[in-house]
Amino acid sequence: MPALKIATWNINSVRARLDIVARLTQEEAPDILCLQETKVEDGSFPFKPLRALGYEHIVIHGQKMHHGVAILSKVPLIEEVRQNWHDAPHARHIGVRLPNGWRLENVYIPAGGDIPDSAQNPKFGEKLDFLKRMTDWSSALAEPTIILGDFNIAPLESDVWSHKQLLDVVSHTPIEVAALEALQASHNWVDLGRRFIPAPQRYYSWWSYRAKDWAASDRGRRLDHVWVSPSIAHHARAHYVVEQARGWDKASDHVPLMTTFNGP
Repeated sequence: MPALKIATWNINSVRARLDIVARLTQEEAPDILCLQETKVEDGSFPFKPLRALGYEHIVIHGQKMHHGVAILSKVPLIEEVRQNWHDAPHARHIGVRLPNGWRLENVYIPAGGDIPDSAQNPKFGEKLDFLKRMTDWSSALAEPTIILGDFNIAPLESDVWSHKQLLDVVSHTPIEVAALEALQASHNWVDLGRRFIPAPQRYYSWWSYRAKDWAASDRGRRLDHVWVSPSIAHHARAHYVVEQARGWDKASDHVPLMTTFNGP
């Protein structure tokens, strides 16, 4: 298989942002586009306009108004799988096999609410439980795999605008970072973002809508990730953030990550 360019993007409603999805495909031309937070039931997914962009192969896992994931591809997709790591009817995962035999797993990990305490905030406990189920799955994984998406955790100090001020803020708390580290260790996942943009370099993929001038304040976090099995890490040849997408019309609060792989 020739080189493959894969994008991941929390789009925050695919129907509301079809124009910027089209813009990304025109400017960056990914072969595969993985979306999170599509916010649409399967029966209402906008197949026609997305196929018109060249993505003939589409797999989806949708839900009305909330969550939702999709993989749009110019290459065939095989063996669609939906994992239930939330232990509830939430559409947070879709997985496929690529023509070269690799697995591609697209995941939207729960945000976890506002209070980093499972007793006071059940959503935080659900996030940690989700990560534990992912870790159990990952520990038994034998196939070469790419896992990507909105992990809703910024693990490193340089993954956030202020480590000190965000230590008690959900997405950067020590307990979440430890859970993500356990997930990474369970398969020796290679974090391609930090392979190509080594710490302590600034590396963000999300800026809150609350900031009127997101670029000037630059209070970003790296919530989106691309990880690969160690056996295929050497095939990754480029990775970058499409940061300018945060300034596009009707932008998502997340921006796309682009990763290019050499074929095996």
